[in-house]
Amino acid sequence: QVQLVESGGGLVQAGGSLRVSCAASGRTFSTYTMGWFRQVPGKEREFVAAISRSGGSTTYTDSVKGRFTISRDNAKNTVYLQMNSLKPEDTALYYCAASLQLGVPANDKAYAFWGQGTQVTVSS
Repeated sequence: QVQLVESGGGLVQAGGSLRVSCAASGRTFSTYTMGWFRQVPGKEREFVAAISRSGGSTTYTDSVKGRFTISRDNAKNTVYLQMNSLKPEDTALYYCAASLQLGVPANDKAYAFWGQGTQVTVSS
């Protein structure tokens, strides 16, 4: 089992940048595929990005390609989401999640462990 704690959210102007982090407990972090999801009140949770166990494979939802970068540091048990050129529509509660499935799944049902989320607000 792994526990996840997100940090780094906040308020930023459109066009700005923000990096959110997710720290994982335990010594088996490198055995998990990690993902970032986001949710706006009243809407379904949306996949943002995922990274494989080694960090060698990544995938992104189309709306963030070229603007967001997911990365991980297995030595620090941490996954990051660097967000550039932020838009008001990126405003959401951002969650990190851990999956034991191979590859880089985009379906939230593949992820068994979730953090509490960190709020990102982009003002216009």
